[in-house]
Amino acid sequence: MRQPSVHSARVATALLSLVVAAGAAACGPKDNDAKGAGGDSTPHKGGTLTVLNSQPQQDFDPARLYTSGGGKVPSLVFRTLTTRNRENGAAGAKVVPDLATDTGRPSKDATVWTYTLKKGLKYEDGTPITSADIKYGIERSFAPELSGGAPYLRDWLVGGADYQGPYKDKKGLASIETPDDQTIVFRLNKPEGEFPYLATQTQFAPVPKDKDTGTKYEEHPISSGPYKVVRNENDGERLVLERNTYWSASTDAERKAYPDKIDVRSGLDSSVINQRLAASQGADAAAVTTDTNLGPAELAKVTGDKNLASRVGTGHFGYTDYIAFNPKVKPFDNIKVRQAISYAIDRSSVVNAAGGSSLAQAATTFLPDQKSFGHTPYDLFPAGRSGNPAKARQLLKEAGYGSGLTVTLTHSNAKDFETSPEIATAVQDALKKAGITVRLQGLEENDYSDRIHDVKTEPGFFLAHWGADWPSGGPFLAPIFDGRQIVKDGANFNTGFLNDKSVNAEIDSINKLTDLDEAAKRWGALDKKIAEKALTVPLFHPVYKRLYGKDVRNIVISDWDGVLDPSQVAVK
Repeated sequence: MRQPSVHSARVATALLSLVVAAGAAACGPKDNDAKGAGGDSTPHKGGTLTVLNSQPQQDFDPARLYTSGGGKVPSLVFRTLTTRNRENGAAGAKVVPDLATDTGRPSKDATVWTYTLKKGLKYEDGTPITSADIKYGIERSFAPELSGGAPYLRDWLVGGADYQGPYKDKKGLASIETPDDQTIVFRLNKPEGEFPYLATQTQFAPVPKDKDTGTKYEEHPISSGPYKVVRNENDGERLVLERNTYWSASTDAERKAYPDKIDVRSGLDSSVINQRLAASQGADAAAVTTDTNLGPAELAKVTGDKNLASRVGTGHFGYTDYIAFNPKVKPFDNIKVRQAISYAIDRSSVVNAAGGSSLAQAATTFLPDQKSFGHTPYDLFPAGRSGNPAKARQLLKEAGYGSGLTVTLTHSNAKDFETSPEIATAVQDALKKAGITVRLQGLEENDYSDRIHDVKTEPGFFLAHWGADWPSGGPFLAPIFDGRQIVKDGANFNTGFLNDKSVNAEIDSINKLTDLDEAAKRWGALDKKIAEKALTVPLFHPVYKRLYGKDVRNIVISDWDGVLDPSQVAVK
């Protein structure tokens, strides 16, 4: 598991590792005027959709992409065993079949998962897609030269930890069986009730072995989706997609594929993207973005313009910005100090620093406020809207710091980031009222990331953030609080060094569940139990506000990743 590089709602970009992604219902035909600035609201086939993005679509190879069934560009080319339900809001957080006939058939203990492929599946050249192609596509994702994708399979599949891919090991992974062209079976090291979510990752896209060109495959990957790559400039800076004539809607209930052509232009400045979408001139009238948010000033301008306001999509991704404590560093080894800081936090000022209530929702739970995560409302250290400095002072006195306390808060110097100086200053000001003097330690982004994820250098008090690779409590809580995931030599995300046997056991118990609704309830209860240890202070969940062109129709933004789904968009 890894922490997605997702920028906050204040800024230009939000990536999905993962990933991945939830929250209140996003904008769609019912919430926003899906017709754009007027005209027929009925989506029609044809035309060219332009995608204007900040982040280049690099490494356009299913083995190297870190994505999970999200509504972004890769899902237009790569189909997987399962995908997400392409609907607005909470309904879009559900996993549904894609290449497979169902979301998978588990063994009694969820250590074996079996899938059957739909009939009539074809690549862009008309050749049939087989189970062997999916097995090969997964196996090549283990090759060191094709690294970059989600790491779960290495941990979950029997024999995965030592496998080096088909270029070095011609035998392949014995834990992936293909008894016939339509059937594929996965054998796991441990029970994993959420395997259907994992099967949305692009590593599960089929790759025909005879068309594999290794590291050059990204230049022309073989499409299994409604569009094929006809042009890839500067490693994804510009990507042009045209229809895959062998794709059949009868085998794909999720992708609408209305436009004839999709022109993806990336590496653009966020302000330029928003200016172009606002103006909607020429090709930009039929343009969208899947990674660029409106900032506070831009949102204020847009809100005051009725036509522009009708072209703003709102999305929520399963993501939390929080304060992290290292209990091995004094005075944070004292739970009462951690509790005092929890009470002292002024979430109103933090939300304002993050761009205001339109772009950030105050958080008192670690899990995002979404049903799919199992969100259970709680506020163990009630600070109200502006903090409770009196309660904080009382706890500090009980902890032996009646005369006050001086601590250092580490954050990133990167502007418009969740861990930015503005957020840090808001925390500093709130804690001052409780008698806590906060010195700010701002680091350049790379240095900051290296420092907080290394067990040898992790500071005692710092800003952090986490987003899930799929909408469930599992990939949210396990990387941060499972003691067996503490990494001593590498990137460590269990920053509180929690290694509680009861927490670990509950994680294992929930992972056995294939009833995802029941699992969600258990994740919510576990979230509250962990919160009692005061190892983090949840601050806010970001909200995404994104413009789209005036000739764009059929806006769908699900709670999987909070991103406008280009597979549903039609143009005038």
